[in-house]
Amino acid sequence: MDVLKLLYDYFPMAVYTGKCLVFISDEYRVELTEHKNSDFSRPEAPLPLVRVRIFKKALNGDFVPGHYEDFQLASLSELATQIERYVQFAVGRNTRENV
Repeated sequence: MDVLKLLYDYFPMAVYTGKCLVFISDEYRVELTEHKNSDFSRPEAPLPLVRVRIFKKALNGDFVPGHYEDFQLASLSELATQIERYVQFAVGRNTRENV
């Protein structure tokens, strides 16, 4: 199951690039990437890890990486809700609008 494809339905302003979900505006770029645990000693499938990275536009026009947070929640709706709250607090805007 590709969690990013499922999260795409929760974030209508995002663009799915095949490797990440991207929100972009004049001031910010937010990337959601999925990381899979490669610990093959565990028989059960671990929860996927979604990393949210925030970039802020610098004076020269480049996006400079800022902070990031990893999310690992079993419920897809709770995962989407917590990611949305994190992005809103980090950039000061609603993800349903332009970030």
